[in-house]
Amino acid sequence: MNDRAEFTLHVDGRELSAYDGDTIAAVLVRDGRVSWRRTRIWDRPRGLFCGIGACQDCLVSVDGVRGVRACLAPAFPEAYVSTDEGSRDE
Repeated sequence: MNDRAEFTLHVDGRELSAYDGDTIAAVLVRDGRVSWRRTRIWDRPRGLFCGIGACQDCLVSVDGVRGVRACLAPAFPEAYVSTDEGSRDE
């Protein structure tokens, strides 16, 4: 049983459940997403890779701020996350 408080955030227009202490990457992975952006040049899928903020494969936009590392960013109630705008050139 999960004793952490549950809340909702918005990912690409969908409402997803999250729990206190979750990162945005944890919410995406729990939703079954292993990749959530594609590189511009080679159109390669990217998602959670290192999980510690060293790489930039998990970038998303949060409340309009681009380039947020989903593996480090805490999920918070009513956040608006976009997975298609966090891309970087590769």
